[in-house]
Amino acid sequence: MAQISPKLLIPESFQVSRDDITGQIGLIWELIKAPLIVPLLQLGVYICLIMSLMLFMERVYMGIVIILVKLFWKKPEKRYNFELIQDDVELGSSNFPVVLVQIPMFNEKEVYKISIGAACGLSWPSDRLVIQVLDDSTDPAIKLMVEQECQRWASKGINITYQIRENRTGYKAGALKEGLKRSYVKHCEYVAIFDADFRPEPDFLRRSIPFLARNPDIALVQARWRFVNADECLLTRMQEMSLDYHFTVEQEVGSATHAFFGFNGTAGIWRIAAINEAGGWKDRTTVEDMDLAVRSSLRGWKFVYLGDLQVKSELPSTFKAFRFQQHRWSCGPANLFRKMVWEIIQNKKVKFWKKVYVIYSFFFVRKIIAHMVTFFFYCVVLPLTILVPEVKVPIWGAVYIPSVITILNSVGTPRDSTHWSWDLQHSSSFVDAMILSMGRTTTLYTSSSKQLPSSSQELATLAPSSSGRVLVAFVLVYQCFFSPTSKSIKYKWESVCNI
Repeated sequence: MAQISPKLLIPESFQVSRDDITGQIGLIWELIKAPLIVPLLQLGVYICLIMSLMLFMERVYMGIVIILVKLFWKKPEKRYNFELIQDDVELGSSNFPVVLVQIPMFNEKEVYKISIGAACGLSWPSDRLVIQVLDDSTDPAIKLMVEQECQRWASKGINITYQIRENRTGYKAGALKEGLKRSYVKHCEYVAIFDADFRPEPDFLRRSIPFLARNPDIALVQARWRFVNADECLLTRMQEMSLDYHFTVEQEVGSATHAFFGFNGTAGIWRIAAINEAGGWKDRTTVEDMDLAVRSSLRGWKFVYLGDLQVKSELPSTFKAFRFQQHRWSCGPANLFRKMVWEIIQNKKVKFWKKVYVIYSFFFVRKIIAHMVTFFFYCVVLPLTILVPEVKVPIWGAVYIPSVITILNSVGTPRDSTHWSWDLQHSSSFVDAMILSMGRTTTLYTSSSKQLPSSSQELATLAPSSSGRVLVAFVLVYQCFFSPTSKSIKYKWESVCNI
C-alpha cells in the first residue's frame, strides 16, 4: 500500500520551506487555532464573564446596603455605649486608661519627624500615654536621626521609647510583636498603631477610646485615611478613588452589618487583650493586619469603623512604590484565605451569615475574584481576542459592566462635580488605554519602525482613528505615571478628549 505524504494533508497555501521559521509558526498557528485556541479562549471569556458578574453583583449589593446604612442605620455613637472621658479633678489622670502608641519604621528619612511629632501631640495625659518608635531601619544615619528625635521629645516630658532589633524577623508584624513584649506594656489596655507616614489629629484618642472603654466586646476602632497628596498626579487620584470606596462602602458596610472588616494596619486602636486572645501578631503572610482581624473576629470580638475620624496620610506617587504596595495587597489575602478557610467554616462562635460574608464577600470576591478578573480578562483574554476574531465577547461584559463598576467605585470620593467627572474620565480611559493599546495600537508601533510620539502636536496626528485615540491615552497615562509633577497633565488630557 502506497504511503501518503504528510504534505498532501496540508493545503498548498500553507506549505512553506523548512527554513522559513515565521512561516512554520504561522502554519502551526493556523492548524491549532480552530480546534484548540478558539475553544480555550472562548472558555476563558465565559469564565471571566462569570467572575465579572460576581464582582458586579457584589458592587450593586454593597451600593444598596450602604444606602440603607446611611438612611436608616444609627451612627456608631448611637449603636454603642459612647461617652467622652472627661477630666476629673478628684481622680486626676487615673480616670484615663493607659494607652500604648506604636510607630513602626523602616528607613523613613522623609517623614519620621512628622509622625513622631503627631503621636507626641495627642491630647492625652502624659502619664497615661506610652509611645514606642519601632525602628527597623538598616541605614545607621537614619537610625541616629530617629533616635535623636525621640530623645528631643523625651526631654520635653513625653514618655517615648526608641526600640530597635538585631534582625528584622517578621518585618512589621515582628516589630509590633516585639514591642508588646516590653514589661511596661502589661499596664496598657489599648494600643494605637500608626505607620510612619500617618499623622493623627490631637483628639484621635479622645474620640476612639470611649468605644473600647464603654463596650467590653469591641476589639478594634478603625479610622479613615485622608490623603494629603491625592492631587499630585493621575496615579494618586486613581488610588484615592479606589481607597475611598474601600473606606466609604466596604468598611462602613462591614462595620454596620457584621461588626467586621479588615484592619488596615494603621490608624486604628486595638484592645491588647483581644490581640493576645487571638494569638498575637503572626508573620505567616504579608497581610498581618488582616490576619489578626480575622482571627480576633472568629473569637467573637467586634470592630467599629469611624468614617468621620480621619488620619492624614500619603499615597505612593511613583509607579515602583505603587506596584510594591499592590503586590502585597493582592497576594497576601489569597494566601491568608487558603490558610484560614477551614478554620472559618468550622468556627462555632460566628453566626452562619457572618461566615458567608467573610468567605464569599470579604475574601473570595473582593480579594481574589476582583484581582483575577482585572488581570486575566482585561490584560490577557481581551487582547488575545483581537488576534482571534472568531472568539466573541459580548459588549455588556467588555463595556457596560466595567463602566458601572467604575462609576460605583468612584462615588465614594468626596469631590465636586467637575473633579469627579474628570476623575471618572481618567479612570475609564486608564482602563481602555492599558488594555486596548496592548492588543491593537501598540502592536502597530512595535512591529514597525515608527516611534512613539513625544509631543502633543505629534499625538494629534493620530486622532482620526479610534486606535489612535487609544495610543494617545496610553502615552498620556505613561507621562502621568512617570512625570508626577507635570503641571500640564490636565491640558494634555483635555486635548485628547476634544479630538
